[in-house]
Amino acid sequence: MSENRYSRKKTRPVKVGKVQIGGGAPIPVQSMTKTKTRDIDSTVEQIRRLAAGGCEIVRCAVPDETSARALKEIVAQTNIPIVADIHFNYRLALISLDSGVHKIRINPGNIGNRSRIESVLKACRERKVPIRIGVNSGSIEKEILQKYRHPTAPAMVESALFHVGICENFGFTDLVLSLKASSPKMMIEAYRLISQKVDYPLHLGVTEAGPSRSGTIKSAVGIGTLLAEGIGDTIRVSLTGDPAEEVRVGKEILKSLGLRRGGVTLVSCPTCGRLETPDLTRIAQELETRLQNVPKDITVALMGCNKYYVQSICNCEFQIIIL
Repeated sequence: MSENRYSRKKTRPVKVGKVQIGGGAPIPVQSMTKTKTRDIDSTVEQIRRLAAGGCEIVRCAVPDETSARALKEIVAQTNIPIVADIHFNYRLALISLDSGVHKIRINPGNIGNRSRIESVLKACRERKVPIRIGVNSGSIEKEILQKYRHPTAPAMVESALFHVGICENFGFTDLVLSLKASSPKMMIEAYRLISQKVDYPLHLGVTEAGPSRSGTIKSAVGIGTLLAEGIGDTIRVSLTGDPAEEVRVGKEILKSLGLRRGGVTLVSCPTCGRLETPDLTRIAQELETRLQNVPKDITVALMGCNKYYVQSICNCEFQIIIL
């Protein structure tokens, strides 16, 4: 099967547990748990299910001290890098680090002043744990927002660079950056701008993308556009619903661009007046479900007439024609 090749921008490597982001490494697929982190059993079960589906890094919300302390047992019971998602209270980052997490995500718009950030930097440096500076268009600092009047891509870049400067002045460069917006257009512009200014690895995502259908489309447009331009070192698809679907969509985005191998690629005809059986849509959906966890790197074509036979048979390992 032929594979597209994209020239990826060179970025510095960052290790999250045993998984490398940037530095030419394969692009890891991330997700985020939807459970209450304080519910250790439910969170561990969901993380294990995500890992079984191909997720390589998992982020957990840390809204309170109980959740931060629960991460110790969660890390112990799972074998995938765990990221602590921190908002508002920098102390939760310190407790999460004591719990053994593999990365900290901070939001520049609400983490607090320089001294609080430096407390987190010091603790991360001592433990050799990286930080993701995660800028969101909906929570840009007031000072920057007043300058630009409303959320814009340049405003997001300014926020990211300001906090990169704080980290670099402290001597901390073990960083990953993200600049997410619910608008794919704004998100694409922001990542293009930041990619020209730094060589830190970039975590791609469209935030608050929405339910499965609309969220998948927005994510494919935003993430896929940037990856096709060689921008991006790890991805997270944000969907309202089962996080396992986020992983499936993320893997498909990478596969569609030839940036990941493995797993069955299902090709099926769109159907038209030539169709001889009314069951093709149902069969395609059932086939997709049955094949989604098959690890073998093959392409299967499902056709409802002879129109595509000659062309498709040359580009796939298996062809099913229903007449």
